[in-house]
This record gives sequence, C-alpha cells and structure tokens, in this order.
Amino acid sequence: MAILGVDVGGTFTDAVLLDGGRVRTAKVPTAARQEKSVLAAVRAVGAGGSVERFAHGTTVATNALLERRGARTAFVGNEGFEHLLHLRRQARAHLYRLCEAHPQPLVPLERCHGVRGRLGPGGELEPLDLDTLPDVGDAEAVAVCLLFSFRDPSHESAVAAELRRRHPGVYVVASHEVAPEFREYERASTTAADAYLAPVAARYLRALAAGAREAGLPEPLVMLSAGGVAPVEAAAAHPATILVSGPAAGVVGAGLVARRAGFDDAIAFDMGGTSTDVCLLPGGRAERVAERVVGGFPIRLPSLDLHTVGAGGGSLVRLDAGGAIRVGPESAGAHPGPACYGAGGGATVTDANLLLGRLPAELPGGLVLDRDAATAALAGIDPAAVIEVVNAEMLRALRVVSVERGRDPRDFALVAFGGAGPLHACALAEELGIEAVLVPEAAGVLSALGLVASDERRDRVVTHVRPLAGVRDLASEGEADLRYRGQSFELTVPLQPGLAAAFHRAHEERYGYADASREIELVAVRTAEVVPGPDISLQVASCYKVRGPELVELPGATCWVPDGWHGETNGDGTLVLTR
Repeated sequence: MAILGVDVGGTFTDAVLLDGGRVRTAKVPTAARQEKSVLAAVRAVGAGGSVERFAHGTTVATNALLERRGARTAFVGNEGFEHLLHLRRQARAHLYRLCEAHPQPLVPLERCHGVRGRLGPGGELEPLDLDTLPDVGDAEAVAVCLLFSFRDPSHESAVAAELRRRHPGVYVVASHEVAPEFREYERASTTAADAYLAPVAARYLRALAAGAREAGLPEPLVMLSAGGVAPVEAAAAHPATILVSGPAAGVVGAGLVARRAGFDDAIAFDMGGTSTDVCLLPGGRAERVAERVVGGFPIRLPSLDLHTVGAGGGSLVRLDAGGAIRVGPESAGAHPGPACYGAGGGATVTDANLLLGRLPAELPGGLVLDRDAATAALAGIDPAAVIEVVNAEMLRALRVVSVERGRDPRDFALVAFGGAGPLHACALAEELGIEAVLVPEAAGVLSALGLVASDERRDRVVTHVRPLAGVRDLASEGEADLRYRGQSFELTVPLQPGLAAAFHRAHEERYGYADASREIELVAVRTAEVVPGPDISLQVASCYKVRGPELVELPGATCWVPDGWHGETNGDGTLVLTR
C-alpha cells in the first residue's frame, strides 16, 4: 500500500511517499498557513488516490504557544485558588538567575475565576455551588482545574457541563480530561495551554482534513509528542498533546534507521533550518518523560525526551557589542531565507557552509545559491568561526542528553538528519568521541519518513498517591511513578514482577543509596494502547563509497565528510561513516 507522511518545519515542509518500498520525496517552503504547505507538498510528491495512510507532523500548536497567538482564555478554579497560574511554584523563574522573569501566564488575572465548593483527598469538604460560578465574559476557551479532580472528577465535570450549557460556542476543557495527575500547578498549566491552543489547532486540523478529502486522501493521523499518531479529531480536541509533533516524528525515523543499521544505541541529531533537536535512543527507541517545559510552561503530558536549541541552517549570524560572533536563536526562516537564497536575507549558518565549500551550487528543488550575496552578508566574519560557534551550541545540547544523564556518548552512534545535520555531524562526533555517524538517504525528510513508519498510540495515566503495598492488579505493561514516602519527586520504573525491588535498584543507581525498610508510595501508573505501524521496506536509490574530505549530495540534504572519515551505504541506503 502507499503511505504518505508530511512534516511541517519552520523553514520547509517535507513529504515522503512510500509505495512498494520505493521512496519519493518532496520539499516545499513552509507558508504562513500550514495547510497550504501540506497540500503543496502532497502535490509535489505525486500522492494520489492510492494512498491508504496519511500521517502528519505539525508545528501549529507549538508556534501558537511560543508566539502567543492562542485563544482568549478564562480559568476557573476553586474559590481561593483562582490565581494558581500566577502563583506558580516559586517567585523566581530560575533559582540561580535572579534577573530571569517568568513568562506572562496564558490567562490574565481578570479572567481567572473561582467557584465555591471543595474536594479533599478523602471526599467532599464543601458542596459545589454552581450559582457562584461567574460569567467568563468574552472568552473563546475556558480551562477548569479544581482540587483533587484527579481522584474525584465529579465537581469538575459539573462545572464544565454548566459552562458548556451557558456558552455553547466556547471550548471548555477540564483538567481530568487532559491530565488527570496530582500537582495542582502543573495540571492547571497543562489545562490552560490545552484550552488556549484548542480553537487555533482545531481550525487548522479540520481545514487540513477537509483539504485532504478534496485531494482524495484519507483523513490524516497526527503525530503526538509521545511518538505515536492519533486521529485528527483526537489531536484537535487536546492540542497540548501535539506540542512536540514534528521533532517526535524525526526521532521515530532515527530509531528506525539505527535499528535497521544494526546499532542498538544511538543519538538522534536533527538540524533543520530553524532549530536543532537531539534525543537519546537507548535500544534504538526514545525514552519518554511525563512532563516537559514548552515556552516556559510545564506541560504534564507524555513526551519523547527531546532537547531543542535555537541553532539551525537558517540561524542568523551577527557580531555583538564586544565583537564576538553570535548565532541564533533568531532564524531567517523560509522567507527571505539565508542571504545566499538571493531574496535579501541576512547572514546565516548556511551562508558560512557555502563559503567553506560544503554546499553545492544548487540545492534540491532547483534553488541556485548566490555565493556573492553570502560573501557580502558575512563581510568581516570568518565562516569557519561561525561553524565553530554553532557547533558549540549543538555540542552542549548533545551533552545534555548524554553526559549530563550519566550516558557515555562513545557508546552510541550519531544519526544525522535534517537539511543541515549531515553537514555538522562528523565534527560533533569527533568532539564527543563517537565512532560512527549514520546519514540516512532520506536525511532531509527523515521526520516525514518517521511519520510513515509510526505506531498509533493512546496514552493513559491513573493517579494513585498511596502505598504500593496496598495496590493490587497492576497492569502487566507500562510504567509506574514511585517514590519513598515523604519524598517530593518520583522515579519512573517499568511495570514488572517485584516492582518494589526494581524501584530500590533504580533509586540506588540514580542517587547512590536505597532504603529497603522505607515505605514506597505509588504515585501514578502510565499505560498506552499501541497499534504497530506498517512494516516498511526501503529500496536503495543511490550507493556511495566516500573518503573525506568529500561532499555528498543527498536528496534533500548535503553531507560533509571531513578528513579522517570514510564509509559506504548499507542495504537501506544509509551512509555509515566511521573514523
């Protein structure tokens, strides 16, 4: 069957069509309205009525959150807890950076309301009084987060139902519907983000679904932050679940490449036009975290354990007041793009690579690069120094997911993809002592290939916060969040026989000690329903045998093989480079 994957990035929108093992790819500039970019990429790749599965990765929710383009949102909490989003966890945004400010909450104080009624851990403390529920005014969305709703959602359900009755055109989300977990602020923050994004994301996803129907395509499946795809309506209902949609697809593709190349442990390194995403892949698969921070807001939802920095091929280069070179996080984007695109853009990392002879004169898609424009834009700045600066930023990101987490990067292969990843991978690998770099044939569109191969996934969490010894009938598969009674934070341990002993071992490994006599508390159990993705096979389009220094032109990307590196393609078309 024909399978289509389309991933929207900050600079380009990528499409992969897999038909009988043969891969067709396309790359088009990302437009302001992402659905237009997606349909343009579909046409460019030649997808027709034979497509049986269409998976999509999007940045629409991420962009709306970062650029503060979400809906006008109200917040409803318990009376006396209306200002939860503003109180947060502590006064400082960062404990040791005294001047760093918190981002402004998504809901201003005047739209934060309280309702009388209260639940405690053991039941109802005060009856719910819906007559005290205030008018939410002109809000387009409402987030409802009441105390202990993760244990008993009855009050929250009643408030949400009343709001939907009063305001039938307003999107209302209750915290137990999206993140039924304890820790009030994190749950409230997640619910507020979900409400804030819902009208924007729903409009986009439903417009895309309508465009897909008109093009004769099946309804799209949308990549979740957790690394699986879900129906478009599920993603539209809770867009906080797709905040890391595009990068997650790339990680899925990198894991596929690493496993098929025979490397059990790898690091995904995705350098695009706007940013770089890195992720550790022990066993060829990414680990998940229960919470991540996006735009300064904690999002308490399953997500692949990615780390992102603002360094990409389109990152703008400048000299600061002291004459030092600065790269990013601002990007030239697709319009006007780097200076060498000839559209009046500023100096970027791409311009530096061109002047160093690491890019061809013409990029895939027929874009002829203007060397003179790159020279003029970088006047007075050494291109080699630009590459050193951007490499240092990406090196820090790679160390965050490896060395800082107790993993030796020398035990891993580096999977380089994205339009610019293969240009920098070997230099970064040398710095980290990594011996092998994997460059997929579809490196420039690997996120789209990851969409093609992705599983369907639905995550579920049940909060307990009670002694582990008193819990029976745990699921056989999944993960448990555990801690010693009295601790503030928990460790996540795979569900298994002898769960208590497994937690003691994990605690010993992480903190250097364990206390077998101390009571263990089960905080939450995380499970997932997974439908495996299609079993794909790849046909090799081109074979390479290289010895550096050499420039290798791939479909949608360029690989720079420096002196001391050599390699050749394997049976899947992946260029395996070693020192």
